[in-house]
Amino acid sequence: MINIFRVVSFLEGISYILLLFIASPIKYFYKDETYVKMLGMPHGILFIAYIALAILLRSELKWTQKQFITVCLLAIIPFGTFFVGRYLIKQQQE
Repeated sequence: MINIFRVVSFLEGISYILLLFIASPIKYFYKDETYVKMLGMPHGILFIAYIALAILLRSELKWTQKQFITVCLLAIIPFGTFFVGRYLIKQQQE
């Protein structure tokens, strides 16, 4: 399940970056909502999957409250989910 979470966290990060730095500027500068509509739903689904998997992995990996909150907060910080994979690899090695 950790590998699935790593893939979802990577895809969620990509969708968030595309939404923030490509789709949103196009929407506001060119008045074209097409890209926001195309990327919004997949990003939402990936975000929900990310949080759901984090909840499931919390007990499996014995995360503390601080670790769990950190993993969840990384989902709302641009580029944050890219660090989750490294964090999980580091935790597995310990």
